[in-house]
Amino acid sequence: MTIHAKNAHGPSLLSLLLLLAVLFADGALAHEGPDPAAQWVFDRQQVEGDAVRAVLGPAGVIEGKAEVEKLGQDGALVFNGSDTAVRIDAEREVRESVLPTRAFTVSAVVSVDRPQRWGGIVGMFQDNGGAERGWILGYNHRHFTIGLSTQGADDGNGRMTYLAGETAYEAGRLYHVAAVYDGKTLELYVNGKREASTREQSGDILYPDKAPMMIGTYRDDDENNLLTGRISRVSIYHDAAARKWIEHDYDHAKKLLAMDVQPVQPTVDPTDEHQLVVQPFLQFATTDGITVTWETSQPARSTIHWGPTQACEQRINLEGTGQFSEQGFVQQGRVAELEPHTQYFYRVESVDALKRKVQSDVFTFQTAPDRDTPFAFAAISDTQGNYEVASQISKLAWGHRPSFLLHPGDLVQTGRDKRHWTRTFFPSMHPLISRVPIFPVLGNHEQDAAFYYHYMDLPKPEYYYTFTYGNAQFFIIDTNRNVDPESEQYQWLDQALSQSDATWKIVCHHHPPYSSDENDYGNLWKTNESSRGDKRVRQLVTLYDKHAVDVVWTGHIHSYERTWPLKESRPVDEGGTLYMITGGGGGSLERPGPFRPAFQNVVQRGHHFSMIHVNGRIMEVRVFTDRGELFDTFVLDKRE
Repeated sequence: MTIHAKNAHGPSLLSLLLLLAVLFADGALAHEGPDPAAQWVFDRQQVEGDAVRAVLGPAGVIEGKAEVEKLGQDGALVFNGSDTAVRIDAEREVRESVLPTRAFTVSAVVSVDRPQRWGGIVGMFQDNGGAERGWILGYNHRHFTIGLSTQGADDGNGRMTYLAGETAYEAGRLYHVAAVYDGKTLELYVNGKREASTREQSGDILYPDKAPMMIGTYRDDDENNLLTGRISRVSIYHDAAARKWIEHDYDHAKKLLAMDVQPVQPTVDPTDEHQLVVQPFLQFATTDGITVTWETSQPARSTIHWGPTQACEQRINLEGTGQFSEQGFVQQGRVAELEPHTQYFYRVESVDALKRKVQSDVFTFQTAPDRDTPFAFAAISDTQGNYEVASQISKLAWGHRPSFLLHPGDLVQTGRDKRHWTRTFFPSMHPLISRVPIFPVLGNHEQDAAFYYHYMDLPKPEYYYTFTYGNAQFFIIDTNRNVDPESEQYQWLDQALSQSDATWKIVCHHHPPYSSDENDYGNLWKTNESSRGDKRVRQLVTLYDKHAVDVVWTGHIHSYERTWPLKESRPVDEGGTLYMITGGGGGSLERPGPFRPAFQNVVQRGHHFSMIHVNGRIMEVRVFTDRGELFDTFVLDKRE
């Protein structure tokens, strides 16, 4: 076995001798396998102050608190979930010599003591909207994961594939986690067992132009989700290891994995106040359950108190201390085993490591009804950064007692700015979504930011999904992504619509296929040329005609518009699909152009919200201004 030292300064002679001694003693040389291009061992010989000497490869620098624990003959760096991370501090050319270009194996011995949706062990990546590049060995709220972007996937446009294992990790336990990629197949191993594989990615790894190489955090331009747990060692190889080699590597870690360790508690600064950053709100109601989400300023043990009376005598204790999200901790739990179409009460409570308790008021919610029970919902879109209007509309909508809120996108002005979520959107929508669940859609202003996925708890992959409420089925699409006939979303929607037996089929996405707007699709004050709607999204209309979709709800244009029923893009007086723009939730108002297209029925400039009432085969729609004045109403009747 040849050891290639990539560190510009070179590893210490003692480190190399120790490594060789271990390899020979364990019989590792009898097993064929890749040689490491980089390796970091977190024991007291390799960690001094905030410096991490590499056994192979470039050195690392510890950000935040540096604490090394002795575990038998080994050691582990403690990651406190507050500020500890390791940055691989190297010149670009040295770092590039460490990073694999095609085939690779990466392994780590790690414990995860606080679940979060997007967690990182080691990697270099960007996962921001269209900039999905690099790789990251990590974990989610339950399982270990590997994320990878390659030039051979999806024409090399940077789409990452995230592969999740099967083992549900437990706090206070160490695991051997490894990922292998041979240029065609990506595999994930946990404790020597292959748990997942995919061939979605192929070819050379597609790296971002700029990204930090980090250990112990999921970090890119707008995310820094710090690990709460331990890492004993990390190794990177430029070759794809065989399964037997992974099993062999796991065998050598068994003594360490058997060590009895206590879960790491996230660090709490006693000078920092503990408060509710986001008041509790509701999501994804079904006939037997509902999700409750809120955010605290400190990691905390949290409880949902609920019941049929205001006393909220039943309780659900959440696992972990919350998902870290830029100086906040998102708490999320599901109340299950409920009765359909029933009123319940709830409140939330969180206690941090210093025993400081924060709690909410008591609110109500109701579960979804069975198929034969009438219901109503509100539709509000493009709330963006207008707290005053959005707050007023939220209060007015709650006055109509909707069953839920459908939001066709642009919840916030800037999705990557957390303040727009915590200071504008959630406070303005609080009167409504603290009492009725929100079913959101990604708009362009969300920027596909991590905050959307931190706060929202939706069926995978979350940017598209479906849900059933009463006798209606809703299909949610992200029109910021590809929606052409070859795309994943188009093919999913085609299949999902074909399988639906709902009385009402309703689709919701952000961009409108048809619009009379003055200048979004061609400036009608300067020329008569306009696409009069988003032509890229109009590719979906074929599916709406094919599967007899009843209504398509959209936003994006900050006004109200209702088309005639359309089929093959032409108005019809029987059948057809109705297209509704309800983009008056708060964004700067827009005007219709001077030309009245044939598809236009009603158009109105002004902030507004819609209420949709469903009873069997009858749907009634009423649209109100931000002063509560009715300005449009119509009925869809399927009884004939």
